[in-house]
Amino acid sequence: MIGVTLGDPAGIGPEVTAWALANSAESLRREVIVFGDADVLARGAAAMGVTLDVVCEGDPAPGVVAGRPSVAAGAAQVSWLEAAVAAAQRGRVDALVTAPISKTWARRAGFSFPGHTELLAERFGVRDVAMTFVGPRLIVALATVHLPLAQVAGALSTERIVAVGGLLASCLGRDLGRRLPVRIGVVGLNPHAGEGGLLGSEEAEVIAPAVAELARRLGGFAEVTGPLVPDAAFRVAADGGVDGLVAMYHDQALIPVKLLDFDDAVNVTLGLPIVRTSPDHGTAYDLAGSGRARPASMAAALALAERMRARRRRGDGA
Repeated sequence: MIGVTLGDPAGIGPEVTAWALANSAESLRREVIVFGDADVLARGAAAMGVTLDVVCEGDPAPGVVAGRPSVAAGAAQVSWLEAAVAAAQRGRVDALVTAPISKTWARRAGFSFPGHTELLAERFGVRDVAMTFVGPRLIVALATVHLPLAQVAGALSTERIVAVGGLLASCLGRDLGRRLPVRIGVVGLNPHAGEGGLLGSEEAEVIAPAVAELARRLGGFAEVTGPLVPDAAFRVAADGGVDGLVAMYHDQALIPVKLLDFDDAVNVTLGLPIVRTSPDHGTAYDLAGSGRARPASMAAALALAERMRARRRRGDGA
């Protein structure tokens, strides 16, 4: 089964989830369990003008109002997420599609993780995971994620970049079916990729050794280039010059992804024993309950989860 979590019930998660499910194939809907309040999902469906018949289970979220975040909404989203993860650990679901949570309100309800990615890594006992964004024009994996910009340089390591690059290569070949050798670009950290050391040493000391090690480990499975000049790397990728990029920090990746692929990009967690996808947007309280939320990213997340788990079941790629 595919587990789908409703996310923050005060946000747009129930609406985009309802729309994505209502507009998916009936055969797919029969394999879905929605972890959330059935009444909240029904309100989301009504706001989007769709009808829906799916399995829905989870603690109720009484008193939650669309567009009004609260501790009650925070507790509900945490409860539903924990139930879905527990189902995945038991083998009841082999893929998770997660609607957006509010990190602020989840934390106020006792959630101790920065986000979904960190929770899933801890629950499955996985050390190396990678937040990756898959869109029609860009596929980008992140070497660091939710860090203040001032901490990024110190957090980068050759080992981490190699791990993320390896996960990205496997995703491109196994999950996405890219032709071999897959082409990976590793983005520099500093302007002009350090300008030969004039604008920073991380490229020479950390990133270039990672590129060399990745090329050695992946052999004929992947072609690895870098460190690429950041202000040009994403244009090269968007034009098809590489299949995927490893970015050094959150906004280095997310600014171009949301510029070019906002409606269709999907957040994928690599390195887990299950498939996990999510839309690339947040709770959008200002739109919640209005029926004006754009559901394309959630629909893409659901479709990509189904494609990825199908390829893994068949044993496609590497």
